[in-house]
Amino acid sequence: MAESQVVTRFAPSPTGYLHIGGGRTALFNWLFARGRGGKFLLRIEDTDRERSTPEATAAILQGLTWLGLDWDGDVVSQFERVPRHAEVAHEMLTRGTAYKCFSTTAEIEAFREAEKARGVSYPVFLSPWRDADPATFPDLPYVIRMKAPRTGETLIEDKVQGTVTIKNETLDDMIVLRSDGTPTYMLAVVVDDHDMGVTHVIRGDDHLNNAARQQMVYDAMGWAVPVRAHIPLIHGPDGKKLSKRHGATGVHDYQAMGYPAAGMRNYLTRLGWAHGDAEIFTSEEAMRIFDLEGIGRSPARLDFKKLENVCGHHIAMTPDAALLHELQGYLAAAGQPALTDPQQDLLSRALYCVKDRAKTFPELLEKAHFALTSRPIAPDEAAAKALDSVSRGILKSLTPRLQNASWTKEALEPILNDVAAENGIGFGKLAQPLRAALAGRSATPSVFDMMLVIGQDETIARLKEASA
Repeated sequence: MAESQVVTRFAPSPTGYLHIGGGRTALFNWLFARGRGGKFLLRIEDTDRERSTPEATAAILQGLTWLGLDWDGDVVSQFERVPRHAEVAHEMLTRGTAYKCFSTTAEIEAFREAEKARGVSYPVFLSPWRDADPATFPDLPYVIRMKAPRTGETLIEDKVQGTVTIKNETLDDMIVLRSDGTPTYMLAVVVDDHDMGVTHVIRGDDHLNNAARQQMVYDAMGWAVPVRAHIPLIHGPDGKKLSKRHGATGVHDYQAMGYPAAGMRNYLTRLGWAHGDAEIFTSEEAMRIFDLEGIGRSPARLDFKKLENVCGHHIAMTPDAALLHELQGYLAAAGQPALTDPQQDLLSRALYCVKDRAKTFPELLEKAHFALTSRPIAPDEAAAKALDSVSRGILKSLTPRLQNASWTKEALEPILNDVAAENGIGFGKLAQPLRAALAGRSATPSVFDMMLVIGQDETIARLKEASA
């Protein structure tokens, strides 16, 4: 691997589904790497064995796969790298940048209580073992702590947040290896990022407080610090942190609600990032233009109307075969039966007249209802009102004229216009019962499109049934 190659990573904890905010973080990492010919790596931070589950890992992988975010190489398990983390902790001992601490929980708590009694709000534990003579070490369990800088400041140069200054007096000698030999999160993250060759750490700004403490590990080991970009979290429409009260928070929910993956990628890319006036773009275009400089510092607000608008553009842009394939995936995610082969065939013929008007897959299927339904057609309430006795009589007179008609719009248009004129009504008045007969709906594509899609025999059969 060339030293200049960009390497990003997404490192979720498998304690639940893939949150929409995590999906956007993964997307930013993916776009940044792919647009620069780099690598996008996936690491599952599963060292918390009590909360990590295989089901959550599977849900995360499924969410990323649906979003279309492919990763390079094998998925890395942080838990499987525990021996390596411990090795680094002991190397820091050898370097003198970390030390063995034998303080008990009771002693640490007593220290903090004494500090609070002195008026210190957030006491930083000062271990008596930091500079102790190894000859005084007891034969007891110990943790390994970092030697945090006591004076001065730590500067975090961040591509989104700018220069962040941390006073070193607020940094404690954090534990990197517990007494049972397991690493802490702060150590494991840095070791994994270093060993995986990560050049850019792009993550939520809720990790910004960790950056100074993790920088201590880089400095202690003499490792280069990657470029960092801490991105603001996603808020709900009301400006508060996104939660279930705002609606769906999991990536899988959006698939089950019928949003196309390409539309979600487009919308999430623009959620907190801007590039001039660009609103609608393909993933290939996004890879070319995405940069860290365009990420704003303020939390982005989820806007469902804008999401639907973007998704509508992508449904219209998507080739029919790809749209049909994703539709089947939506039906499975929503727990609905798959389309039959005849339904797929009819839907593929109908897409030209419905895909430009749908913002979600449920909308698309509703507009294509005429092609997916079968006789007997059950009209909804509005459509049933259009099939009164007069309208049924008009449809009955129309049916014979269609028997030998050429099945093109040019041939059908004058026939329908003549029937409307003979009955003293405008074409719109004829179209209402036609929609009801052909689709069982009052809002449909044009009657000519429906007739052409379902064909001559089925059109006549539906008209005969409705006019009976």
